[in-house]
Amino acid sequence: MRIGIFGGSFNPPHNGHLHLAEQLHAALQLDEVWLVPARIPPHKSSTHYAPDADRLAMCRLIAEDYSWMRVRDDELRRDTVSYSYYTVKQFIEERPEDQFFFLVGGDMLRTFTQWHRWQEILQLTALAGAAREEDEYGLLVEAADHLRQYGEIHLVNVESYPLSSTKLRDMIGKKQDCSCYLPEKIVQYITMTNLYAGSDEHVSDQG
Repeated sequence: MRIGIFGGSFNPPHNGHLHLAEQLHAALQLDEVWLVPARIPPHKSSTHYAPDADRLAMCRLIAEDYSWMRVRDDELRRDTVSYSYYTVKQFIEERPEDQFFFLVGGDMLRTFTQWHRWQEILQLTALAGAAREEDEYGLLVEAADHLRQYGEIHLVNVESYPLSSTKLRDMIGKKQDCSCYLPEKIVQYITMTNLYAGSDEHVSDQG
């Protein structure tokens, strides 16, 4: 099987995440895409994180509508920082017969050389990225060209879908309508659980 590993805070999971997953699923002809919510992501502040159980529940709600989408809670069950190297290594050890692709947005692709054991990640699996911001693709071409000397890189040119979880949490906290940015099930879940109520953020937390 061809499997895409799509990690992130998913705080909350939104239409931008879905857009990226759908585009890479189609372009790379993936059999499955695994959503892997992070417990303690190394690249972001966790100050305004919804509880692990809620982020996991929202990912599972999204996956219900896609036959090719799965949710893995491996990083949530660890007590350490959610370094992608260990997650990728674990999945490959579990399923050595499958081919894995590590899926990232443009911001993560451009900063990939700052990741923990990034060269070893590229030795284990292919890296696949797509632009999230407008006019970002040119920068991604440059980053991908540099990374190709270390491993297999796939750069997919798709229509960008710029959307920030930070912006959404701020809108929700201010009781502004953001239903056009979120799947209906996620809107209902956030309303039911009162997540992000009174959110007032000043730290950028893309994703």
